[in-house]
Amino acid sequence: MNLLEAYHLLHKGTLALARAEQAGIRVDVQYLENKTGHLTRRIDRMELLFRESKFYQQWERSLDKEPNINSSPQLATYLYEVKKLKPPKLTKTGKGSTDKETLTALDLPELNSMLEIRKLKKIRDTYLAGFMNEQVDGVIHPFFNLNLVRTYRSSSDHPNFQNIPKRDKEAMQITRSALYPRPGHQLLEVDYSGLEVRIAACYHKDPVMIKYIETGYDMHSDMAKQIFKLDEFDKNRADYGRLRNASKNGFVFPQFYGDYFRNCAENMACGWGELPHGRWKSGQGVDLGDGKLSDHLISKGIKSLDAFTKHVKEIEEDFWGNRFKVYAKWKERWWKQYQKDGYIDMLTGFRCTGLMERNDCINYPVQGAAFHCLLWSFYQLDMIFQVRGYRTRIIGQIHDSILFDLYPPELNAVVTLVQRVTCNDLPLAWPWVIVPLDVDFEICDVDASWAEKKELKMVPLIEISHI
Repeated sequence: MNLLEAYHLLHKGTLALARAEQAGIRVDVQYLENKTGHLTRRIDRMELLFRESKFYQQWERSLDKEPNINSSPQLATYLYEVKKLKPPKLTKTGKGSTDKETLTALDLPELNSMLEIRKLKKIRDTYLAGFMNEQVDGVIHPFFNLNLVRTYRSSSDHPNFQNIPKRDKEAMQITRSALYPRPGHQLLEVDYSGLEVRIAACYHKDPVMIKYIETGYDMHSDMAKQIFKLDEFDKNRADYGRLRNASKNGFVFPQFYGDYFRNCAENMACGWGELPHGRWKSGQGVDLGDGKLSDHLISKGIKSLDAFTKHVKEIEEDFWGNRFKVYAKWKERWWKQYQKDGYIDMLTGFRCTGLMERNDCINYPVQGAAFHCLLWSFYQLDMIFQVRGYRTRIIGQIHDSILFDLYPPELNAVVTLVQRVTCNDLPLAWPWVIVPLDVDFEICDVDASWAEKKELKMVPLIEISHI
């Protein structure tokens, strides 16, 4: 793609996003008022119990004043200097961390209560309040911007539609329960599956990665077997599914984005695996059906976090030295080229300039081009909907997904069209897309909130070539 084509992508994308902003999404104002009151009462009760705890009273005595529970420096001083706790993780300046992951790892009841209070306050004061403040006649009209992010991705504000909780189940349920389609309609969400991994393959052209994508072989299960020393792997088992997610989110993706073995090992073992820092004992960690994770790893000779970290270091060396060595060489070439030129060019015709760290240089073109795949699909669908006079509306965009306010009689036509545009038309328009693309569909019942979405099976590609 050239610069002119890149401009047209942003121009057409801006117009399509503006129509999504105009359409808006319905919010249940009564629900917002009731849930805000409920959360306030719940927070007040939890704060009262927290302030009556010995933990808080000792903290107050150490300061000779009322502690600010939102102050990280105050909390760090109390935990690591007054209580003499060993910090599970350090900040870049070498001090004890107080981020969510670290406080969870300390596993103190009072800290867990404080984290819960913080979470509930954010749900109430950021998400629910944002919906209430921005709604007009029961509808919010989030802004979608294409001019603010350095990677040429989109952003959102008033309210931030791309920051609505998804991973935390309680936060997701509370916030998305406020969002509804127009009466008699359904919410339909379409998500590009593994888009950034696929677009990265279009840059580095690693044959092993391309084979994973083309054959549909499960890379994350493969890595889980290696990381957790499993002879067989059934991702449909709940316990193994958790280990697969640990591999996916704790190792594979962090490695792709530039993280290193030590962080990956701690996240997988202590976060996903729920194992303690230090040496492990029998009966610790997540349940694997026939025993705990610690029992399994100990039987394989891995008896502590340090031993697991050494094991993950060896896997990291194999990951880049053997499994994805072409990808690794591309990263080195890309970084050296940036150091020489002072900029990087995307496959979609955009150029990133200015000071970048190594990980930025490698990740920016992938993130930007992946979003541009979604943006191209977004404005193509918007244009076709207008031409055909569909009553279905595109109402939002969240990272690699598009949200529709669906008129139920148009379901089959919309699903078929979306799959054709996203998976067939895009690679034809952009020949540099050398790997197959895939999308997942989730749908809500008629008049149901966004929190109630469920999987919708896709139409086979052979049925949509003529649509």
